[in-house]
Amino acid sequence: MAKIRRRRRFGRLFRGIIFLVVSAAVLGFFVYMPFFTLSELKLVGVKYLTQEDILKSGNIYMGEPMFKLETDVVQSRLLKDLRIEEVSVRRHLPHTLEIKIKERRPLATLNCNYGYIDLDRNGVIIDSYKSLKTMKIPMITGVNVNDLYIGDTVEDELVRQILDFLQRLDEETLNRLSEIAIVEADYIVMYSATERPVQIRLGKLERLDEKARLTEDFLRDLETNPHPVEYVDFNYTTPFIKLAQ
Repeated sequence: MAKIRRRRRFGRLFRGIIFLVVSAAVLGFFVYMPFFTLSELKLVGVKYLTQEDILKSGNIYMGEPMFKLETDVVQSRLLKDLRIEEVSVRRHLPHTLEIKIKERRPLATLNCNYGYIDLDRNGVIIDSYKSLKTMKIPMITGVNVNDLYIGDTVEDELVRQILDFLQRLDEETLNRLSEIAIVEADYIVMYSATERPVQIRLGKLERLDEKARLTEDFLRDLETNPHPVEYVDFNYTTPFIKLAQ
């Protein structure tokens, strides 16, 4: 009887080992088979970041096995990118990775000693690069910063005030501006991103809500205005428009 019981235990152990080996083989087959490899990246909510940016920040490689992609790890990596505020990552078998992103909104570009930096509403540098991009956000001129990098904060008070104004504009209006020039500490001038740039004189950075609304209305109407405009001045309670000669 003892021998029979030992043979039964050995048989159960042997079958268990065979089951584990077969299961591992099947799992390995599905993990590494070409049918279940990443070949499509579906990005949702992306306006400024490129697919290359996402792949680099998430340490994602096209062609890697889908079952080896740990979505929570990829999500954690992406959240370390300051340009990303919120993100969710999901697998869609057999070969698609869906990434939903809420980006931090870049409001302006600024010159620095090694190229250019993009700032969010708090003055945090969310991107830096050597060559100017074609991104549709205005450039702040009249001030330069040195030795600041991604994650640093621009402390210049006048730049912070300009960012406070820009965050009050809708995205369509922001894209219609090419430059915000600091002429003097208490005199700011903007330029439209039109074929013939129109000067928008903000003057002092006060009455920001009112001037933001006036800027939105002016740039919206500028597209259909049949009369060429040289500049508009928002320093006065009633805006003054100077027509081009």
